[in-house]
Amino acid sequence: MDDHTLWYLNKQIERTISNLKKHNIKGFFVKDENELMTLLKELLNGHSVIGVGDSMTLFETGVIDFIRKGNYTFLDKYKKGITSEEKREIYIRNFSADTFISGTNALTEEGELYNIDGNGSRVAPMIYGPKQVILVAGINKIVKNIDEAEKRVRNYSAPIDAKRLNKNTPCTALGYCVDCKSPDRICNDFTIIRGQFIKDRIKVIIVGKPLGY
Repeated sequence: MDDHTLWYLNKQIERTISNLKKHNIKGFFVKDENELMTLLKELLNGHSVIGVGDSMTLFETGVIDFIRKGNYTFLDKYKKGITSEEKREIYIRNFSADTFISGTNALTEEGELYNIDGNGSRVAPMIYGPKQVILVAGINKIVKNIDEAEKRVRNYSAPIDAKRLNKNTPCTALGYCVDCKSPDRICNDFTIIRGQFIKDRIKVIIVGKPLGY
């Protein structure tokens, strides 16, 4: 990455973090996975209960392994052999977790969080429940505004995720959204978080590289 591109990205990140603060959301920037792990160690208390949302970013950065190996009670929705009922119980327990960690589909420079979810189990704890919410996002998730966020998620993130999940939807054939009515549709819950009553309950960690979809 050349100096001019780096300058542009730094200004974009500065604007985003500044606007998150105006909405009672705490923003951080870390250069890479090593700095991310150092920050997580500071933000997470030992023996705390931690839940996670479905996120490729958490796998790419090693956050899932970090939690599994740490001194935490991990509500592990990814554990081998888990049943549908056990997963549902985890989703309910996430509301009373000390910390809920996830990615986000898009983050606007205006300090807003935009997400689309299939069953709401990821976005619901972001909105209410856990004492602390930590969202990890690559620089590719930053967009100008909500209009750009929706276009990005509908026509890029969602089709790729539907493909990953082997869904039989038009977007997995076409590569873009047609606002389908398929039973396999994953674009069911649309949420915009523009602020919080509880200052710094939500924390957004921007990592200085592209991550996830």
